[in-house]
This record gives sequence, structure tokens and C-alpha cells, in this order.
Amino acid sequence: MRTIDWVDGAVELVDQTRLPGECVMLRIHTVSELVAAIQRLAVRGAPALGVAGALGVVLADGDPGEIAALRAARPTAVNLAWGVDQAAAHQGAGREAVLAAALRVRDDDIAACLAMGERGADLLEGDRLRIMTVCNTGGLAAVERGTALGVVQTLHERGRLAEVLALETRPLLQGARLTTWELARMGAPHRLIADSAGPYLLARGEVDAVLIGADRIAANGDTANKIGSYALALGAERAGVPFVVVAPESTIDQHTPSGEHIEIEDRGDEEIVTVRGVRVAPEGTRALNPAFDVTPHDLITAIVTDKRVIRP
Repeated sequence: MRTIDWVDGAVELVDQTRLPGECVMLRIHTVSELVAAIQRLAVRGAPALGVAGALGVVLADGDPGEIAALRAARPTAVNLAWGVDQAAAHQGAGREAVLAAALRVRDDDIAACLAMGERGADLLEGDRLRIMTVCNTGGLAAVERGTALGVVQTLHERGRLAEVLALETRPLLQGARLTTWELARMGAPHRLIADSAGPYLLARGEVDAVLIGADRIAANGDTANKIGSYALALGAERAGVPFVVVAPESTIDQHTPSGEHIEIEDRGDEEIVTVRGVRVAPEGTRALNPAFDVTPHDLITAIVTDKRVIRP
């Protein structure tokens, strides 16, 4: 199943807000619809956002305002703007050239995920590995297979996976709703844990490696990813467990020198004071809701891309 694709003149994508209860495909015909889908996280994950950005340029049909709005729909994940730029560079050659460029972004992502899965599995030593991960980095975050969870899938296919410990990933529960759904579909053994349990389980020796994705990797290797990643990096460093970032080359932003220059999206009060629409804090409670954190490069064992392994 593809998370996002171009079908009969429209963008088709899985509405991830409806999972795991139901798998619903959306057909997107306008840039405004696509921007709304991106902002409400119907489509999410850095590689998938790159493909969405590229296909959105086809829908924009040369309108500079719509292209700018699409490019700025979410600020932290560099792949969205990158995907927009990849397709927009061909506007002078006509709509068919833009579509061809966007489809290359899609196809390159599929190939990149396969390569990352192989390279990441080759990097990790040992059999029957116990992997910890945060958020969702599988096919739902890309077009097919995914980044960090793509490595998990390759390990599983090779018979080298013992278990995945997936963090629930508050506040929107991408780990609980999406990662466990994908792990169940691939038949991989897994258990769900509270976010705050991750560092403790690392300290107890119950994990062989931590695998995460990335929304932006600065030029020095500092990595922005879903909030909770930094805590796992600290726990992994203390426990002597490899902490591995898996992301395509397009997520490396050479124009951002370090993590302190990465804009971190704050998604407001509602996601914190409610859970799936149910209020869990008193009326009037304010919240601080950074959607991402930044892991310094010195806590990262390796960055696995579709082209290489980087050791910061």
C-alpha cells in the first residue's frame, strides 16, 4: 500500500488521523485541500511530506501564492520545502514536466527506503535484535516501507528481529496508533510502552539499538525529530546503546549549520489538554507543545541515509 500517490489527476493519500480504526483514502484536488491535510497531519512524516510537496506543485499549476503556501505549511520538516522546490524547478517546461519531476520524487523515495532498510540492517550487529523507536517512521511516513521502521522491516525479513518496543508518542499517539498498526501488518513482534518508560528500559538493558527518523538534519549532524527523541538519546548514551538516525539524503539541510537554527513547530494547547478529543485538563489550562526536539550530533551513533552511513 502506498501512503501517497498521484492517481487520475489528483493526489491520493491515507488519512492518518483515521487510523487505526479505519483506513480511509483521501482524494486531493487543490492546494488548499493539501495544505489542510498536511497541517492536520492527515499526511505526515518527512519523506511523505516531500512527495506531497512535489505533487502539490502540480495542483498549483504555476500559481506562486499557492506554491509558497504549500512550502510553508509546516516549518520543521525540510523535506516538504525540498519536494516543492524539486517540482517547481520545472515549471518553465510545462505541467507535464512538473508532474514528471514530482513522480521522480515519489519513485526516488521508494528506492531510498529500500536502500536505507538494507544499509541500516547491515550496520546493526547481532541476531534477534531488540529495537526501540519513537513516533512513526514506516510506510505511512514515506511512500512505502519507511525509514527507521524500514530498517526494522528488513531485520524482520532477515529473521534478525526479536522485538520492537514502540513509544506511544504523546501527544498525538503516532506510535500507539500508527507504528503498532504497521508492525502488526508486517507480523513483527512488538510491545507498546509509555514515552517516559523508554530511558528506564534502556538502563535495564532491554534494548539493543534505538532507531529514529528525522525531520531535519543540520549540517553538523544535529537532528530534529519527534519530541521524545532527545530523551531516548540521553538514555541510550548512558546505557551504551547505539542511537541511529535513519533518513534520506534530502533530510540533510546543509543551509542549517546546527540544531539551534532549526525552527521548532509549536502546535498549540489543544493537543496537550485533550486526548483524541477528550479533555484531560481543566478548562483554561495553557500548554507548551513543541512537536519536535533536537538531538545533538555527539549523542548520535550513526546517520543512515540511502547513500551512506555518517558517524557524526
